[in-house]
Amino acid sequence: MLRSMQETKENTIHATNRQAGRAQGRLAGSISKTALGAAAVRSFYETTMTSASEWLANRFQERGLSLGVKNAKTPHLVAAVSLVPIRSLGANHRERISHHLLSLNPRDRYLRFGYKASDQLINRYVAELDFERDEILGIYDRSLQLIAVAHLAYATGDSVDTGAEFGVSVLPHARGRGYGARLFEHAATNVSNRNITQIYIQALSENTPMIRIATNAGARVERHGCESEAFLRLPAPTLKSRLSEFVEERAAQADYRIKVRTRRTSGFSTNLPEMQASEAVGQV
Repeated sequence: MLRSMQETKENTIHATNRQAGRAQGRLAGSISKTALGAAAVRSFYETTMTSASEWLANRFQERGLSLGVKNAKTPHLVAAVSLVPIRSLGANHRERISHHLLSLNPRDRYLRFGYKASDQLINRYVAELDFERDEILGIYDRSLQLIAVAHLAYATGDSVDTGAEFGVSVLPHARGRGYGARLFEHAATNVSNRNITQIYIQALSENTPMIRIATNAGARVERHGCESEAFLRLPAPTLKSRLSEFVEERAAQADYRIKVRTRRTSGFSTNLPEMQASEAVGQV
């Protein structure tokens, strides 16, 4: 009886050790895949940017053309393309945009919208976003959290050439990395490529980060008491600016797909049903 109990105890210990070993192996594999996925994202981005720009440069040189840069021998687009994956967001990202804005604390909401924005007002704002007329830009981190969102609102009707208004929000833990400035630069390129000559910002005068973004970009800032406006005149679009926008958007989409698939292999796919559906119809 005692011998039988001892054998049962030993078998249980061995089985537990085997299960623990398998669990550790799966965890190590998951961590390895995640690390490889993160490395693959950056490697893909750098390789794609370099290859695309070199290919385009060679094609234009063969035809005796130039991309309009100072060094005609190496007209790479890489200098014009940041490694920050900024992508246009469609209506299928509406829920994630809402989650991003609702994550802002009351002070951040006040600076972003210029008033005390309740959850109800934010939900209404997101529900009324016009993805056909305006452009919504976003930056996702490796865990697929939307850490920065910019809204580029285009004028309509007779005022179409008065410019496009820029607004941006960045989650607290992602600040200090230049995401707001990078989004403004990206937005300015997109506006210029639409043959619109001006991008502007309306912000509270106490919103120093937003005013600094505009000032550093060369915008003219006008202060009106507690509110300020910044206006930046844009150059005419060039072939380089159009190709830069095209390459950046395609690379950002690829970056997003890699992050989705990396999280799936790490065992998080059950938390991303809407991303699976989006990818299935090619909308990610």
